Amino acid sequence: MQTIDFIEFQRIDLRVGTIVRAEIFAKTKKPAYKIWVDLGPLGIKKSSAQITDHYQPEQLIGKQVLCVCNFAPKQIADFMSEVLVTGFDDGSGQIVLASADKAVPNGSKLH
Repeated sequence: MQTIDFIEFQRIDLRVGTIVRAEIFAKTKKPAYKIWVDLGPLGIKKSSAQITDHYQPEQLIGKQVLCVCNFAPKQIADFMSEVLVTGFDDGSGQIVLASADKAVPNGSKLH
C-alpha cells in the first residue's frame, strides 16, 4: 500500500452530513439513488450512490453519512453529483454507508 503524509490527508475534505432527500435514479446503468445531503455551512449537496441493496430511499432520510466534499462535480446521466458519499464493501460487493456512531453537527470535518 502506498503511504501519504498528514498534509496530503488534510487536503481531503471529509465531512458528515444528513440525507434530506433520496429517490431512485432511473437513468443509471447500475441501480442507484439520487441523494441530497445537508452539509451545514456548505449547503445541500447532491450525490449519486449505488447503495440499493442495503437501503430503500425512505430509510435514508435523516441518516448521517461521511462525504468527500472536494472532488470535482461529476455528471452522471442527467444529474450532477457534487460530493462522494462514502461506504464500505460488505464482503459481497455491496456498499454499507460510512457514518458517525453519534450525531454530530452537519458539516463537521473528519479529524
